[in-house]
Amino acid sequence: MAVVRATPTNPNPGLLAEAPGEGGDQRAMPPELGHGALAVLSGPTFMYSNPSGDVPPGSIGGLVHLDTRLVSGWTVTLNGGELLVLRAATIDHYSAQYVLTHPELPGLPPDSLSLRRLRYVGDGFYERLELASFRPEPVRVELRLAVAVDFADLFEVKSVVRDRSAEIARNHAADGSELCFSYRHGDFSAQTRVCCSVPADRIEGDDLVWDLHLHPRQEWKVDLHVPLPSGFGVVEAVRGDIADVIHRRADDPRRRWTSDRAVLRSDNEALERTVGRSRDDIAALRLDLEVKGQRILLPGAGLPWFLTVFGRDTLITAYQTLVAGPALAKGALLALARLQGDACDGFTDEEPGKIMHEVRSGELTRTGAKPYAPNYGTADATQLWLILLSEYWRWTHDQETVRHLRDNALAALRWIDDYGDRDGDGYVEYATRSREGLGNQCWRDSPDGICFADGRIPLLPLATCDLQGYTYDAKLRLAELFDGPLDSPDLARRLRDEAGTLYERFNRDFWIEERGGYYAVALDGDKNPVDAKTSNMGHLLWSGIVPPERADAVVRQLMSPHMFSGWGIRTLSREERLYNALGYHLGTVWPHDNSIAVLGLARYGYRAEANRISLAMLDAAEQFGHRLPEALSGYPRDRLLFAVPYPTACSPQAWAAGTPLALVRAMLGVNPVEGRLMLDPDIPEELGRITAERVRAFGRLWAVEAVRTTGHVRLQPS
Repeated sequence: MAVVRATPTNPNPGLLAEAPGEGGDQRAMPPELGHGALAVLSGPTFMYSNPSGDVPPGSIGGLVHLDTRLVSGWTVTLNGGELLVLRAATIDHYSAQYVLTHPELPGLPPDSLSLRRLRYVGDGFYERLELASFRPEPVRVELRLAVAVDFADLFEVKSVVRDRSAEIARNHAADGSELCFSYRHGDFSAQTRVCCSVPADRIEGDDLVWDLHLHPRQEWKVDLHVPLPSGFGVVEAVRGDIADVIHRRADDPRRRWTSDRAVLRSDNEALERTVGRSRDDIAALRLDLEVKGQRILLPGAGLPWFLTVFGRDTLITAYQTLVAGPALAKGALLALARLQGDACDGFTDEEPGKIMHEVRSGELTRTGAKPYAPNYGTADATQLWLILLSEYWRWTHDQETVRHLRDNALAALRWIDDYGDRDGDGYVEYATRSREGLGNQCWRDSPDGICFADGRIPLLPLATCDLQGYTYDAKLRLAELFDGPLDSPDLARRLRDEAGTLYERFNRDFWIEERGGYYAVALDGDKNPVDAKTSNMGHLLWSGIVPPERADAVVRQLMSPHMFSGWGIRTLSREERLYNALGYHLGTVWPHDNSIAVLGLARYGYRAEANRISLAMLDAAEQFGHRLPEALSGYPRDRLLFAVPYPTACSPQAWAAGTPLALVRAMLGVNPVEGRLMLDPDIPEELGRITAERVRAFGRLWAVEAVRTTGHVRLQPS
């Protein structure tokens, strides 16, 4: 009988297939919520609704806190009829306003009443319903809020929700002032309370119902509050009266945080707005942790599915944003070091020295059904942690923190050599050991994210090219640290020798001469080159593993019409069999992926190509309210004329939000060198002058100014 070998689409042959829907496949978002769905968020909490502010039961919407959906239905009706949207918009990332009217309803001509909904997420979820009558005579109206609660784990919201209705207890207040739902499963428990400032006239099932008698021109309002428990990652939240929050009269901790970041100005208003939006989105996605008694801020990955600590996403975002300040990078380094693997666990893919992939706190994780407490199913986070440690040192010269993390750095190096290199061939490979593990454990982590040009899915374990580039860069960077603050010259020499050997072997084994010359995306389980052309070649430029004499060929591939869509570099060339403009890693354009390529192009001196991508990214951001989504569809720009988001793109998403800062860094050519900021600008003419103030480096503040290819740096007073 033939042995079935593991592939990323079937990483555990021989195990029973999961029940339908249990694999965590994303449901299309937001089909049930409609175009214009809005979210308010703060740290690990968000409320997703349709444009009227409603959450229809059975949709992906709702109030989610710490990976548990506390509210799954939240629908307002007048006299049994749905409301019509006049306009709805977020005010800040945590607040929104909905202005509604109604069609003809029983006893009500159209547009007789106006309903304004104000909401925000802070230390709880708050909503105000303001009803105003425009009738010249008194009217009677029934206002109903239908609430549904399912306590679903976020993994289930993405796939299939288990029916917990029989296990959910209700203890609603007899006076109509509160709905109370509670649930317990083993050690996991959750509660949802909906508190009303004006008690309902009656409670019908789980509906709050007010029977209102409105005088001519009368206004009426009720405040609703869902308290939230404290927990992992909850940030210092805005607090205050709902109207004060909406009108920005309440104290906002986020504004205090962003006021300490670098500030960019440009002759180009679109660039300035895009960078400003990025700063606000990074602030919105912050998670607040306490690690060994120290308060740490670091970015969560993205709304709605990934408001948690990730390895890869958090590290790349921290790298992108170092130019704006070192706080997130320091937080990421410390938090991920605290969660670094120290044992072998086949269920979670934990190994000693390995940096984690993802941590969750919902029921499925807490009860052991899912391996996310934390999960270690990534082969690149360990190298990226080392790269960020080096980059943090270059920007700060913070010897205390770097020395504090010495043992973590050594453990990470041991993981690369002893566990990452699974077969001793000098390359880092991956293959999950977990029945719940990801088939691909690089950034292209969809099951078909790594493929041959002819569409075949390769055998595991896989050694992807980006992993080798990261490893090469990490060892050279660590050699610099061991020559410096970590004071181990012998280890530094060994690391440089190992990096040199990897450089030679990589360029022998991964290079493909055919089709114009390019790098294979991976070596498969039989060491065959996986010959698809991918955007991962941009990561190789970033890491510096490409010999200068091959850089021209790599750049030609990346900028060819098959790979450059006009908005950015596609994840997969249109030449390949599995190319799909809507495929997650099969032809989409990822902003973070392009920012890494831009930094790589600038490193090798291809500034015109880097600027072409940067301008395309900024054009795309302008079409989405100056916010880049997680990924764009790979349609050619010259055909469709406008950018199209990937159907289930997270927005805001951390490394997409970090992209504009990385692009600006590449254009300015700003780098820390021996205690000074050095500038090598190449600013596109379209952007005019760029200035950045309050840039933090080496414990001091700097101001940077550049236009075209000239610029200067000066110290600012603290």
